Amino acid sequence: MFKAYRLGLRMLVLGLGLGAGTSARAEVFFAGTDSGFPAPTGDPAVLPAGAKLQRVFDAGCVLTEGVTAGPDGYVYFSDLTFTALCKGPDGHSLQAGNILRYDPHSGKTVVWRSPSGMSNGLKFDREGNLIAALGADHGGRMRVKTDMQSGRSYILTARYEGRPYNAPNDLSSDEQGRIYFSDPRYYGHEPIEQPGFAVYRLDPDGQVTRILIDGGKSNGVLVSPDQKTLYVVSNDNGWFDISRQDKNLPPPVQGHPVLQAFDLAPDGSVAHRRVLVDYHPDSGPDGLTADSAGNVYAALRAESRPGIAIYSPQGQLRGFIPTGKELPTNVGFGRGEEATVLYVTSGHSLYKIRLAQAGYQLPAAP
Repeated sequence: MFKAYRLGLRMLVLGLGLGAGTSARAEVFFAGTDSGFPAPTGDPAVLPAGAKLQRVFDAGCVLTEGVTAGPDGYVYFSDLTFTALCKGPDGHSLQAGNILRYDPHSGKTVVWRSPSGMSNGLKFDREGNLIAALGADHGGRMRVKTDMQSGRSYILTARYEGRPYNAPNDLSSDEQGRIYFSDPRYYGHEPIEQPGFAVYRLDPDGQVTRILIDGGKSNGVLVSPDQKTLYVVSNDNGWFDISRQDKNLPPPVQGHPVLQAFDLAPDGSVAHRRVLVDYHPDSGPDGLTADSAGNVYAALRAESRPGIAIYSPQGQLRGFIPTGKELPTNVGFGRGEEATVLYVTSGHSLYKIRLAQAGYQLPAAP
């Protein structure tokens, strides 16, 4: 099912942008294959010379999503199997979503969990548990935690004020163990029972608070490394289910896609919305991540220029990593020897690129 990959490739390769000063103790990692995308451009402080996206997996169904590196050394990502498009071998049964696991050493990708509950965004918490945002389209529409030691999963929240969520999309955690998650709807036939789009905060004691309703059709969310800013993407495509748009009518009017920033208080509340980037008339970003210096990496689904945009904390563009004609969905940094490797989900593939800055990871729980 998956491509055969070669072992024995070291990190000291041009495609990953490594220089001659790489430690002799560097581990062996799969380098991937040339993506064929144009070369990245930007500030060498974030984009080292020679860095280029390498493809490491290309057998997803419709969209790969939610890439995140685990403390166990593996990289996890979602395979979004839209049921209108992804059928079983019999040609009519519906695929039920997958979470895939990529091994950076062997280059092999396997199905780690299926069905996934139509998982979208994935992140690891301070205890090393995998937190998944389960969407609609026969999905769970909830937030789920998996104990990576026992394999058991637990529902963190499935309803707000007694009603199911629209379609949980992305999530980010702060250093206090609170989880912030977005709840738009882009795909799925289920009734919508929440009054609008919002960002919620899930506290360690299980209490859920709707903290933000002025973020548009919220998508990617990110807590800054200094814990003082919550970044929120609004990407309003004007429709709840893209599979059911009437092709005989003009397309729906889209809202302005923007990257926004909110002040994040120590108690987890937010205030003072400001727009850092307005992408109109293109589509905006999807998922977000940050490096240890606070730069923001956004999976930009702009039709005229798809790729990964790298911004300063104030929204100034510092670099750009093209993804050809593919519209990327999410980004996440590796760990350990791959701390400066950025993973990208785009199309039905997974990519990696070595950058200049190490990614920000939550400190382990005390």
